[in-house]
Amino acid sequence: MNSYENGKQIREQMVGKEKSQEISDSLSDIAPIIDEKVLLLFDENQKRSIISMKQREMLTLTTLATQGDTSYQLDFHIQASLNAGLTKEEIVEVFVHSLPYIGFPKTLNAIAVARKVFATR
Repeated sequence: MNSYENGKQIREQMVGKEKSQEISDSLSDIAPIIDEKVLLLFDENQKRSIISMKQREMLTLTTLATQGDTSYQLDFHIQASLNAGLTKEEIVEVFVHSLPYIGFPKTLNAIAVARKVFATR
């Protein structure tokens, strides 16, 4: 399996086949190269086995929350976090722990996205 196909398989494990295809479809007509680069990155990151997928997702949630205006990516990675084995409580705790460092607006935005994702599961 090549790096692209492996990255695609990893993304499907993260959020399911349907959501993964939805992402590819949303980029195919305007910027297919971005989808390709994302999949190659998923493959490359997974080759590094120093930290677990759960730990990777916790780090990703934190970095996305700190940036603000990342609701689409937070949605994706909250789903991926649940699929990696994080509980809803652990995901919320990531954002609660971030509060003194990133402030109320970014924390509340992240919690709002989490609430939306949790409601669908």
